[in-house]
Parts: sequence; structure tokens; C-alpha cells
Amino acid sequence: MARLSNLSLALTEANKNIRAYFFIAALLLLTPQAFAQELQIYTEDWPPITFGNTSKVDGMAVEVVRAIQARITRAAGANTAIQVVPWARGYKALLEEPNILLFTVGRSDEREKMMVMLGPIAISNTVLFTRKGNAAYLQNLGEDILKLKVGAYRSSIFVDTARRKGYTDIEQAATPQIVANMLLAKRFDLWVEGSFVVPSVLKDIGHAADDVEKVKVLDSLELYLAFSLQTPEGTIKAWEEALRTIKKDGTFAKIYTKWLPNEVAPLSVIRLSPLGR
Repeated sequence: MARLSNLSLALTEANKNIRAYFFIAALLLLTPQAFAQELQIYTEDWPPITFGNTSKVDGMAVEVVRAIQARITRAAGANTAIQVVPWARGYKALLEEPNILLFTVGRSDEREKMMVMLGPIAISNTVLFTRKGNAAYLQNLGEDILKLKVGAYRSSIFVDTARRKGYTDIEQAATPQIVANMLLAKRFDLWVEGSFVVPSVLKDIGHAADDVEKVKVLDSLELYLAFSLQTPEGTIKAWEEALRTIKKDGTFAKIYTKWLPNEVAPLSVIRLSPLGR
């Protein structure tokens, strides 16, 4: 009987060890995505591409993101709410936190090294604007125009573009609407912004689109969805495949034409990742 009892104890202990082994093995087999927090999706108030508040979010890129969400799994962020936040806050989260999606983000060589970019979602021009009737004078300044103060949306790619083009005196404000008001109040003579948002920004502050005029085009600007580097590969891949789907089946072009009827929808899909991603 003692021998049988010892055998029973040994078998019980062996079963415990086997269960522990399989539990540890199962943990090791789980992908990093299984432990990841839910994808957080941020955008900004930048009409007509993205705009809204805590209760309602809308815009061209918002519709694109929702069309993608309709085609991906819950684990990849299908049910995640889109949050409108100040651009500087969203951009800081993108660079520092895991599982962040921020849109739309202007493409640049520097940004391609700091995030995973998927798009393009839209293509705009980065343009210098001034008050109506002032463009001819500024255009005749030649290189002296570089000495003038330029107003820009804080922490935006428009700040980077203006600096790259030789403008050094740049005054930044929290929103494009504030910058536009400062231009019209003659705080400065130049405003750098994306071309297709200017009419909406001016409308927001009670002005007509022709209250400003173009001085010069500084650059073409591609806008992307941007994922933080700590976002799981499976999540990014799901979004990439869904973007390809909506561009192929006509959904993307339909949304683009609705919001930007005078623009041509970009139908290519490009993924820009730092080395090793």
C-alpha cells in the first residue's frame, strides 16, 4: 500500500509539473500583440481633412479611417473611437507611446525614421499665403522675403517646410484658425499652410476664401496615417491590407471626391518604415 501511495503522489506531482510546463509554453507562444494595449487613434481639428470635438468627429480622412475600421478585426482597432486632440499632444504620443495611430501626418525624411507611415491619404501643397492685395508686393521682394515673419500651425510640418526653405522668423500658434486671424490682423504678412484646408479655416473664423491670396508654393505634401514604432506588426499589416482594399474597390476615391471634388485621389499604397520594421 505504501508503494502505491508513493506512486500516486509521484503521478500527482508529475501532472502538476506537466500542467505548469504547458502553461509556460502557452505564454511563450503568445504574440506581443496579445499583451498589447488597445490601439489609440488620434486626429486633429484640421478641416476638411479632420475636425470635430469630443462628441462628433468628421472629415475626409476620418471617413477613410472608418472605412478601414469596417474591414479589420477588433484586435487591430476596429472599434476604437477617434479622439480629436491638439496636434502637439497627438504627435508627442505618437513618438513616445506604444499602439498609437495619428492622422494625418505629413511625410518628411525625418519623420520616416521615427514612425511607420501608411498612405498616402491625401496630397496637398504647402503654400505661403498673404492678405488679399499683398501678394504682388511680396513676390517682388526676391530673397528679402526670407527676412519676413511667417505664421504657422505649432509643431506642424509647415513649420519644418518653411525653415527648410530659408524662413527663420516663424511665429507658431495652437491652431490654423488662430494663425489665420493673426495674418488678417497684420501681425505678420505670410501664413504657411496646406492649400486645401485654407478655405475651411477661413470660413471657421468668418472670412471668405478670397480674403487671402497665394504668394508661392513651397512644396508638395503627402499626408499619411502614422503608427508609433511600438505598434504590433499585425495591427499595421491589417490596416495596410484594408487600405489597399478600399483603394481598389472604389471606396477611397468616392470619399475623396466627396470632400475634395477638385482634387485627384491618390490610389497607390505606400508603407514607409524605419529599418528593421
